[in-house]
Amino acid sequence: MTQDPRRHSPAAERNQGPILAALQRLLPAQGLLLEIASGTGQHAAFCSAGLPGWQWQPSDFEAEALPSIRAWCAGLANVRPPLRLDVLQSPWAGVPAQVDAIFCANLIHIAPWACCPALMQGAARHLAPQGLLVTYGPYLEDDVPTAPGNQAFDADLRARNPAWGVRRREDVQAQAARDGLALRERVAMPANNLLLVWGRPS
Repeated sequence: MTQDPRRHSPAAERNQGPILAALQRLLPAQGLLLEIASGTGQHAAFCSAGLPGWQWQPSDFEAEALPSIRAWCAGLANVRPPLRLDVLQSPWAGVPAQVDAIFCANLIHIAPWACCPALMQGAARHLAPQGLLVTYGPYLEDDVPTAPGNQAFDADLRARNPAWGVRRREDVQAQAARDGLALRERVAMPANNLLLVWGRPS
């Protein structure tokens, strides 16, 4: 009996519906989307099915994640084979020269800070003129009280790796501006997460 290579994330299962609803509202009818840090592949499988006009290019830094992504997305005609992608490398090997959207969930806080500027710079390099970068996850905000769950999550991340941690939205926004991207929209999501939409200044 062959072992199922699919990994499972309860968090991805919980948040995929709200994320898809936001993407359906934000994105045009068709295009090419690069997903960075695809993880298990659950978002790629679920969201690509709800965006049939979009070609979905999953990717992940961990080579061990690719079999799970392939298994979740098996048989989906609009999902391309997953790429091994390290956002800190420049250029991004194997990534199409131009994409219409980039989606990245739960990377900025579970990675060293250097991955944030690398993400913004890569997005500025690869996005079509009207393209969008969509990031999802928890953020700290100067004018919003931090939820106890996010405080605990931040402490847990920093205990696991001092280079990780929930980031200030204002710091991410300042970095994006340095790399030529502006915050277009802030969408409150369940469980005290945010979906942030970035694009070139109009």
